[in-house]
Amino acid sequence: MLRLCRGRRQLCSGFGVLVSARLPFGAEMPKKAGATNKGKSQSKESERPLPSLGPVAVDPKGCVTIAIHAKPGSKQNAVTDLTAEAVNVAIAAPPSEGEANAELCRYLSKVLELRKSDVVLDKGGKSREKVVKILASTTPEEILEKLQKQAENK
Repeated sequence: MLRLCRGRRQLCSGFGVLVSARLPFGAEMPKKAGATNKGKSQSKESERPLPSLGPVAVDPKGCVTIAIHAKPGSKQNAVTDLTAEAVNVAIAAPPSEGEANAELCRYLSKVLELRKSDVVLDKGGKSREKVVKILASTTPEEILEKLQKQAENK
């Protein structure tokens, strides 16, 4: 009979004597014969980093992400600048109770000509530095082109 007691496996013989079995520190359990690495990539080619187009990138799952520097409390919504690190966006909503985040997603969906549900805030809910994820099937080049066009029109 096998019982687990305080992190140790204890074997109980028929006479009530307990025998403790523990692996030495740093030792691993032996692998089963014929065991494979299920779900783990076999080649190193698929692990190369995906190309980045400044603030617009593709995450490992294939979604397009945009690095945003938000400026809440502005008079009107606008893409003010495109830098190598982030897209500067002025938001006409106060930075309280998530109003600016919701307005940012609404504004970007309008600029990028996507549904509101396809533009979601991924990171930075309480920060000016945010990451927005695009769930629609589009390319980073298309996104960058639309953002540059909007920045020029200010």
